[in-house]
Amino acid sequence: VFNRKTGEPPLINGWIPYLGKALIFRKDAYKFLLDQQKKFGDIFTVHIAGRYITFIMDPFQYVYVIRNSKQLEFHEFANKMASKTFDYPALSKGKFPELKENLHRIYQYLQGKPLDIISDHMMKNLQDIFEWKCSQATDWETEKMYKFCCSVMFEASFVTLYGRVPAADGHKVISEIRDKFIKFDASFPYLAANIPIELLGATKKVRKELIHHFLLQNMTKWLGGSKVVQARQDIFEKYELLGDYDKAAHHFAFLWASVGNTIPATFWAMYYLLRHPEALATVRDEIDHLLQSTGQKRGPTYNIHLTREQLDNLVYLESALNESLRMCSSSMNIRISQEDFVLKLEGNQEVVLRKGDWIALYPQILHMDPEVYEDPKEYKFDRYIEDGKKKTTFYKAGRKLKYFLMPFGSGISMCPGRFLAMNEMKMFLFILLSHFDVELAENKAVRLDNSRMGLGILLPDADIAFRYKLRS
Repeated sequence: VFNRKTGEPPLINGWIPYLGKALIFRKDAYKFLLDQQKKFGDIFTVHIAGRYITFIMDPFQYVYVIRNSKQLEFHEFANKMASKTFDYPALSKGKFPELKENLHRIYQYLQGKPLDIISDHMMKNLQDIFEWKCSQATDWETEKMYKFCCSVMFEASFVTLYGRVPAADGHKVISEIRDKFIKFDASFPYLAANIPIELLGATKKVRKELIHHFLLQNMTKWLGGSKVVQARQDIFEKYELLGDYDKAAHHFAFLWASVGNTIPATFWAMYYLLRHPEALATVRDEIDHLLQSTGQKRGPTYNIHLTREQLDNLVYLESALNESLRMCSSSMNIRISQEDFVLKLEGNQEVVLRKGDWIALYPQILHMDPEVYEDPKEYKFDRYIEDGKKKTTFYKAGRKLKYFLMPFGSGISMCPGRFLAMNEMKMFLFILLSHFDVELAENKAVRLDNSRMGLGILLPDADIAFRYKLRS
């Protein structure tokens, strides 16, 4: 570890000059960061693949990073990464004045009243897909769980956002897009790590085919798309320098953002519920109780309607979902220093940053902290409930934490679709548990696959069979 300028955190260099600590970090970022914290304290800089990344490990300091959004920028980094990954031109101010701001404004369609509308459509589409897939299941049907979650969530999200494919074989068209999507998604961590797409086999061809689905001549045929996608289309039309392919690439990126993390998160929520019978029984009771109290019948032929308030009041369902998010999310919150400046932290601590330095928060460390969460490796479905109400007070070293669960990022990098994502996952579980008896069909533990560390929700390292049949 070399000494730095006064006020700069200790620097951890690797022995291979350019790679720095990249290889060890890739293998298990969580363990690597904990080891460095033991040696160097709560603030240290790691040289990873040519970048200097300063990690802030103390959750009480998060707020100072999140608050400094002027000096510590996120969007530029995100835009660069997205334009490379999804193959559209960088959102430069010169070529596309205000495009970034205009696209950002559209996220209002994923909150408030418009969120209720899109959630209603999602609920209806989920029910249609469950009915199409499962209404014949009078006896036990066995399927692979990840594949099942992927198929239902992908189609429901696709139809809700972009509209129905009117062809007689609409399901088939969407499942073809889904299969390509899965292939592309498998290469996502490599693209995010800046590995040239030319080195990733068929990925380039698959990406091109996916983007072609979103060309205007294809999208205009789809029926009943969402306001949010329509508004995005309207904005793209205003920019002459955006080619047809570029616009399609933007639409494809939006699809990835909508399902890339929701699908694995849905899998883990379902997997943990099925592994814990008490959790499953409690959540199902809560769902049945809501249906009874609102006079709605369960079963594939009845349309269930839920208001946002009713969804929000399913405290055990939400707690179980939050608990699986705590256990499977691994996102790195990155900010980039816009100038040489001194970041002031609590307790008169200061971090001297150079322009272009990265600052990173790694919330998985917080999610797995035994001081905040007793037995953090255990799934406790009611961890976020206290006296029958939502629990929002968590402590470390006797002090209340402002941030205790961060699966969706923080501050300016907070996921704008997080409310819709939570609603979708709740509705999926709601329909699954109200309509079907569900159980695991094989007895094996599925583990987290670490290849997406730092990028969002971790995928399972294997699929697992489950069985379902209509509830009597």
